[in-house]
Amino acid sequence: MTTPKSTAGFATRAIHVGNEADPSTGAVAPPIFATSTYAQEELGKTKGYDYSRAGNPTRTRLEQNLASLEGGIAAPVFASGMAAVGALCHLMKAGDHIVASDNLYGGVPRLFNQVMANFGLQFTYVDTTDPRNVERAIRKNTRYVYIETPTNPLMGLTDIAAVSAIAHKRGCEVVVDNTFMSPYFQQPIKFGADIVMHSTTKFLNGHSDGLGGVLVCTTKEQAEQLAFVQKAAGAIMSPFECWLVLRGTKTLAVRMKQHDESGRVMADFLRRHRKVKQVFYPGLKSHPQYELACRQMSGFGAMITIETGSLANAKRLLKRVRLCTMGESLGGVETLISHPASMTHAAIGAAGRKAIGLTDGMVRISVGIEDLGDLIADLEQALG
Repeated sequence: MTTPKSTAGFATRAIHVGNEADPSTGAVAPPIFATSTYAQEELGKTKGYDYSRAGNPTRTRLEQNLASLEGGIAAPVFASGMAAVGALCHLMKAGDHIVASDNLYGGVPRLFNQVMANFGLQFTYVDTTDPRNVERAIRKNTRYVYIETPTNPLMGLTDIAAVSAIAHKRGCEVVVDNTFMSPYFQQPIKFGADIVMHSTTKFLNGHSDGLGGVLVCTTKEQAEQLAFVQKAAGAIMSPFECWLVLRGTKTLAVRMKQHDESGRVMADFLRRHRKVKQVFYPGLKSHPQYELACRQMSGFGAMITIETGSLANAKRLLKRVRLCTMGESLGGVETLISHPASMTHAAIGAAGRKAIGLTDGMVRISVGIEDLGDLIADLEQALG
């Protein structure tokens, strides 16, 4: 089978790029190359692989697939989303500076502040929903502007094109965490981003059964540097996990359509519920950046955060849900519900949460693809 060209449709590329039939057997589902090493034909002569930390055929297939979906030239994959962020930091040197969104997944500032700062890296956090804040924060030693859009869990949007124009004018690159939207609904490279990051654990995999991360590159230099980090540092994705994500992306288009359809209805239901004080969802016209969402994204997705009013109210809701699964993570086929203040953002502390407006009463919902009526009935009884 011939690999589809980049002009082929999204779903076609998701199913076929990297998933070509196995040439030795004709197997439609590519095999998992569960090997640590490879027989060499003679000294210095291989068939393209010598040791699986440096490269593995299953990993190669996944990297081709993800690069195609995001419109990049390469997509090195790592053992987790945080391993991918760590690999990005390995491209920096002591004294380099990152301007980052002040509302990120809590593990990122934990890595930046409590690990990478010890090696001389510098970080400034600003509200990137206003590009002027980014412009003011960039220094001569700024290497990257790191943004997450929509943000976790407050669903704030950053104008990728505006921030990219500012960063490029000042000589630094833009990294966008695109985990919440997936490449189906948002493609940051089209708006000027230089690197796109995903926790593949989430929507790309889609089945809550594997960890992984990726950094999609736009230049040969980035690809070569990150391939070296994979080999040197070793935090690579295993062949089995690569196969799981490859399997997941085959259904990414149809899953995201359902996530989005259900997310919109769920957000409207929650908006009208008397027990819900506020709903954070970019698909609501009441969202302060609704127009930007319509320009930058082709859908609004599955992620919704609600304000219940207090920690006690949040606890009651989380205790009473029956169909929704309370737990960390997001992006699975099942609906996942969590408490950001004590789960995903516990690491930034009470002061850090207060600074970005994250309250103890907030609950985050990753709307799955179950029957929507059942999901609404579950939340209705839990809120009631």
